[in-house]
Amino acid sequence: MSTKATLADALGDLEEATVLETVKTELAAGVAPLAVLQELQQGMEIVGKRFEDEEYFLSELMFAADIFKKASSDLGVALTSDAGNKLGTIVLGTAKNDIHDFGKDIVATVLRSNGLEVVDLGVDVDYEDFVAAIRRHQPEFVGISCLLTTAFEGMKGTITAIEAAGLREGLTILVGGGCLDASVAEYVGADRYCASAQDAVQVARARLGAAR
Repeated sequence: MSTKATLADALGDLEEATVLETVKTELAAGVAPLAVLQELQQGMEIVGKRFEDEEYFLSELMFAADIFKKASSDLGVALTSDAGNKLGTIVLGTAKNDIHDFGKDIVATVLRSNGLEVVDLGVDVDYEDFVAAIRRHQPEFVGISCLLTTAFEGMKGTITAIEAAGLREGLTILVGGGCLDASVAEYVGADRYCASAQDAVQVARARLGAAR
């Protein structure tokens, strides 16, 4: 078994010490930070599957998210240094009435590593906070994260507020989260559903004509 497979499996098995040590070892050995991040994401996919199968419960899910945050914090500076020239800007936040930041934080890290400036508004973001950030930063993209089905209306309300403020034209609105699919994106009025952080990168590259 490779070291990378061990990293994903260790996170899937909630082995915090092994995960943190392996990340440091891989970075010291010259493994690309984005590759390490992708292995951590694969580990979280293992956790998510075990949660769906009721092998893990909410406490394990929260513990895994905490391990991921600790491990990915070591990647922050390295990922930013890989970003190169700024390609564009995205205003990002978790939908109103949803306090989860795990998925949003992954997307923010990956987008920054691919040259986008990320304006992170946090969680449970009011509609007008999105509107104000769009006016101030004039982004090409808005990303809205959601992990609760009860926050679908918050997503929809945010997009309605953006349209009411006359800011919808020329803006690509992306939505993502474990409880979403393309039909939800259509319901709330978004342009695209992104199943992963890398999907968001691909959408950004396609719009901005980036070769990276």
